[in-house]
Amino acid sequence: MPELNSTPLLSPRFALALQFANQIHSTQVRKGLGAPYISHLMAVSALVLEYGGTEEQAIAALLHDAGEDCGGQPMIDAVRVMFGDNVAAIVQACTDTLEAPKPPWRARKQRYLDAMRGKSPNTKLVVCADKLHNLGNTLRDIGTEGIGPWRTRMAATANGSAEQQLWYYTGCLASLADGWSNPLLNEFSRAVAQFEALTGGQS
Repeated sequence: MPELNSTPLLSPRFALALQFANQIHSTQVRKGLGAPYISHLMAVSALVLEYGGTEEQAIAALLHDAGEDCGGQPMIDAVRVMFGDNVAAIVQACTDTLEAPKPPWRARKQRYLDAMRGKSPNTKLVVCADKLHNLGNTLRDIGTEGIGPWRTRMAATANGSAEQQLWYYTGCLASLADGWSNPLLNEFSRAVAQFEALTGGQS
């Protein structure tokens, strides 16, 4: 039986963030199985809480794609008004670009990786949870489709080839591990190693 705590661990701000995230992402679905996009945001937020994150980090996890996918800088400004500077700063740090159209994939991701090395532990926990959930979904898809069909499908998407994905996830691991440690980082490291083994280890 879990221990009971008479003090609420999450305030109404968290419920508001969940409602807001569901509203702004209501028409979006995840790649692969096509689940409602909110499923990813809830999973990332849950990982943040399970690995010692605060309510503000959990709220930022719910909103971490708000700027990139739901309106750019005006949306991040709205997050700042609704949930404060700390949450908005994490959401901003989770965003690899606010430009439209987006810059080329490799250069954009390299800038993101370079910047991530110097981010705060608060930000890195949210980013690590995001990357782990994304990679976990990728590993699930490989297990379902097989590595060959998955490689073919990835080569035809804007997300890049298997080799590009391996380069990116390996870079994320290195950037997150620069000056930061957390058991969640160990989980991410194991997932990256599994992905490397499945894809042949060429990044």
